[in-house]
Amino acid sequence: MTILLSTLNARYAHTSLGLRYLAANMGELEAQTEIVEFIIGGNLATMAEKLLAKRPHIIGFAVYIWNVEETTKLVALLKRLAPEVIILLGGPEVSHETESQPIVALADYTITGWGDLTAPALCRQILAGERPAQKIHAGAQPRLEEIALPYRHYTDEDIAHRTIYVEASRGCPFKCEFCISSLDKTAWKFELDRFLAEMEELYRRGARQFKFVDRTFNLNTQASRRILQFFLDKLAATPDDPVFAHFEVVPDHLPAALKESLAQFPPGTLQLEIGVQTFNPAVQALISRKQDNDRSAENIRWLMEHTHAHLHADLIAGLPGEDLASFAAGFDRLIAVGPHEIQFGILKRLRGTPIIRHTDEFRLVFDPSPPYTIMATDRIDFAAMQRLVRFARFWDMIANSGRFANTLPLILADAPFARFLALSDWLYAKTNATHQIALARLARLVTDWLTEQGMEANAARAVIDSDYAGGAEKPHLQRKAEGDTASPQRQSRHLAAKTLAENA
Repeated sequence: MTILLSTLNARYAHTSLGLRYLAANMGELEAQTEIVEFIIGGNLATMAEKLLAKRPHIIGFAVYIWNVEETTKLVALLKRLAPEVIILLGGPEVSHETESQPIVALADYTITGWGDLTAPALCRQILAGERPAQKIHAGAQPRLEEIALPYRHYTDEDIAHRTIYVEASRGCPFKCEFCISSLDKTAWKFELDRFLAEMEELYRRGARQFKFVDRTFNLNTQASRRILQFFLDKLAATPDDPVFAHFEVVPDHLPAALKESLAQFPPGTLQLEIGVQTFNPAVQALISRKQDNDRSAENIRWLMEHTHAHLHADLIAGLPGEDLASFAAGFDRLIAVGPHEIQFGILKRLRGTPIIRHTDEFRLVFDPSPPYTIMATDRIDFAAMQRLVRFARFWDMIANSGRFANTLPLILADAPFARFLALSDWLYAKTNATHQIALARLARLVTDWLTEQGMEANAARAVIDSDYAGGAEKPHLQRKAEGDTASPQRQSRHLAAKTLAENA
């Protein structure tokens, strides 16, 4: 193949939507273009071997916050082994603060921002022997109707075994400063009939799990309802072969017409990711986030009571202006409205995001290495932030895993954040670890902690046994495992579909 499009995904189940956009827009070069995806943590020499065995002229890499370090090493290796191969970069990680990055220095060319049409044009120029002098190229943003849709580049293997990412729109009108989408001027919609025709073809080919990467799916109620109706029609036609759809929604915009559609989905077919991030109005104002907190809480409660959707709500710790007490109050408020999962994320400094403007005033200290996690602020010192990092990890293991559904209410009792922080501190003191704790050992430890808190030992063992019966897989664990491919990411989840081809 003349052109290889590659990236290092976080896991096998993930696919790169952006690489598929590029392949679809290569025009006459499409037949000479191949997508080659790897997984982070693999052997870099093997990756280089597989790429060079195809004798490419150009290799394009999609670079993200989670793969930039390994991709930098891979590019360096390729340049040693085959300096004649042209290396092209794109993606959100290299679209900002570009010239200071080692990977950009190693590569031949970098495209910043939208690359749907700019990358194919650059490839044509290179192959014609007209290599441009400048290394960095600003991607031109075309109208969405000019962009060929990517979905035919999902293979049968992708459809059978991997997450199918789709988007009915790009961009975001909101300006939350921690998010790379804050750089967008607005949101743009793909023509809906064209988009739904592509979804119909994916469905015909066997796709049953659709993960929408739209920043705010419920912005346009009419368009959202048409998309939801597409899935409802499929569910009605083949109830024994159901589809599953994942959307991100803003929590304070849930008009009656949209509620009517959401209420029709049967159990196990719909997941909603709800970005709450913080309930503190002063912090929201600092980071340019507009959110009606009362309406958000009311809507989450309504969704829990009147729909079968699986609700996943996001909170971010370490935002400027938020101290531990404020975050705890927001956490407890979210627990009270009762979403199925709370994704407790730690703030990351995504390149190009305006959050950096608060660095001096709020003494924000970020890790200089990817994923650029917040280490301390003027309100939360390093030691306290480390406690929150451990809290987040243990929360995933105990609460979000679904393995302690009956035990969790006893752990949280009357003061959810304070109680779970105490458990987190205790677990770390006992294990000196936050990873590779066997489930059986974790169950014993939680039993011991409940006992130390004053619960009668036999009662503590009984409730743990009701969740974890000697290692037997419980039905709720099976459902959790089956739904893993649709699980959302943390703060940078949108980057999972952004590569060379998409707006950074």
